[in-house]
Order: sequence, then C-alpha cells, then structure tokens
Amino acid sequence: MKVKKKQGTCALCGKNGTLTGTGKDEICATCSSIVELLQNKPDALQKLSRMVGVSEVSTIPSPQGEQELPDVLDGVRHRTTDRDRNTWYVSVSQLDGNPVEIFASTAFDRDQHLQSRISNLTTITRLISLILRHIFIGERLTLEKTLIQLERSSRQPNDLPDMLGRILAKYKKEQESPRDKETAKNETAVS
Repeated sequence: MKVKKKQGTCALCGKNGTLTGTGKDEICATCSSIVELLQNKPDALQKLSRMVGVSEVSTIPSPQGEQELPDVLDGVRHRTTDRDRNTWYVSVSQLDGNPVEIFASTAFDRDQHLQSRISNLTTITRLISLILRHIFIGERLTLEKTLIQLERSSRQPNDLPDMLGRILAKYKKEQESPRDKETAKNETAVS
C-alpha cells in the first residue's frame, strides 16, 4: 500500500501542511503519530480523555474486549457524615487504581422506617458500579444487566427499584406476543 504525500488541510486537526494518507483521510504528521499510538495502544485513548476531562470517548469499544473482574480486589473505605449527622461507610473497590465498584452502608441499616431509603441506596451503588466497570474495564452495559441490578436491590414489592425494573423490562428485545405485551401494559396500569 503506497502512502501519498501532498499539501492540504489535515482531516483531524484542520491545520494546513504536508499530509500523508492512504485514502480520502489525509492527515498531518502530528495526527498520524496520534493515530499510530491509538492503533498500538487502544487504552491510551481512555487515559488521554481522563487527562483532558472528556468523558464521551468511553463509548468507543476497546479492541481487546471486556476485562474480567477478579474475585479479590483492592479497596479503600471512607467514613463520611450526611447532613443529618448519620455516619456512612463508603467502600470503593479498585482495579489498577481505578474504581470499579462502590458500596455504602450505615449503622441504621436495621431501622424499618429507612428500608426504602436503603433500597434506593443499594440501587444507586449497584448502577454506579455497573457504570464504573464499563468505564474502566470495558464491561458491556446492557438492559439485562441493568434489570438484574434493579432486581437485586429491590427489598419489597413496589419499591422504587421494583417499579423501575418492571417498566424497563418492557423494553427488552425478546420475542413477545402482542397479547403478552397488552397483559403487561394492563398490569402496570393497575399497579
């Protein structure tokens, strides 16, 4: 494959100068170095995005695929106090120094009045952990994984995680008969 060199505007940075390219996308030497780096080290894009504070690049799939979460992780426990002066313990599990799971607990876990608050807390931490694993180890986010986390954080029928899960379950791409969809629609209207 022959690389052509000519004068023009870089397709990436927009600067005028000597360009190289093998097709319609002709780029300058600086951008060519960046492209080569990303081809050889795909994780460099994530590092670069964190350095400059850009988060949208996490949607680009990593060529090496999804990294397996080990059974044992390093972690850090933080103690903090909320506005009502309740003490909370927040544990952050880390992989290569990056957060991949977060958990929160407090001394008032057994208070029945606070059970709905706790299920909402569990929902938040489970979904944040799912997002962290997507960002830092490339775990694929799916509706099914989200539904599983909502189901696991629900503590009683018709709490917030249960309601959200039932509604989102309607968006599953499984083959359902029109009658099944109508029944589910009526059940939600009654709930």
